[in-house]
Amino acid sequence: MRELNIAVVQMAPELGRMEANIGKMSDMIAKIATEQPVDVIVFPELSVTGYEGGQRFAQMAQRVPGAVTNILGQHAVEFGVYVLIGMAVKEKVESVLYNSAVLIGPDGGVAGEYRKVHLPAEERLVFRPGYKIQPIETEVGTLGLMVGWDLAFPEVARNLVLEGAEVLLLPAAWQTQDADMWRTLLVARAYENDVFIAAANRSGEEPSYTFAGQSAVLAPGGEVLAAIEDPQPPLEPEGEDEAEPLPPTEGYIVVRLDLDLVRRRREETQIMLARQPGAYRAIVKKY
Repeated sequence: MRELNIAVVQMAPELGRMEANIGKMSDMIAKIATEQPVDVIVFPELSVTGYEGGQRFAQMAQRVPGAVTNILGQHAVEFGVYVLIGMAVKEKVESVLYNSAVLIGPDGGVAGEYRKVHLPAEERLVFRPGYKIQPIETEVGTLGLMVGWDLAFPEVARNLVLEGAEVLLLPAAWQTQDADMWRTLLVARAYENDVFIAAANRSGEEPSYTFAGQSAVLAPGGEVLAAIEDPQPPLEPEGEDEAEPLPPTEGYIVVRLDLDLVRRRREETQIMLARQPGAYRAIVKKY
């Protein structure tokens, strides 16, 4: 049996407070890795900076490898884990920025980087879209990286799976108003690709956003193996107005995945073999 122990972290980064966010992430790595065996730890989208940075991302963006990956890489080495972080990345040309997921290996080096391809309107004002969708082969399994709104585009997950991904890692910053769609799309992507998904959605608030949390790990076929549920409001006396839901909390879940299940499930459902690519020509047209 090929097993992978994966942790998904739900946290509320503080906007613009990079040092505090990196410190919190470092503490979470130590806490998770000392409590149980873990191979991969997934943090949310833009967990280093916060989400609503606007033009401040020009100052907050970092090179890869660089100071941020070096600091968190020390903890990856100490505990022998892969760490996936969400961060703003800049090229050699200072004005070229990407919303990226960076995978740090247990040797402390950068094992891979994915630059978010599908950018909502507000992100397009700051970031450039990436253009490479390629899984990363590691000794713990073949990992596919997605970010945030990429979940809404089935082409990303399908492309990663066709290239060999066994587990899709998804740092995200989906809002509370889209929580139902978040849950629906996670199940759909897992079902239609017979693939594991480890989705870390952030919690907390920023000036224009309230984030949904509801981070989860799903099995091939769409079964939710574990999730960080919203806290329940206290019961109100009969006749009182219904209590407002409480905001999603910070926390983490750890799940052991049987990677051989991916192959067994695909042999059973034949969902990948039943594809008819010749009939899908319109998919790759821009309009």
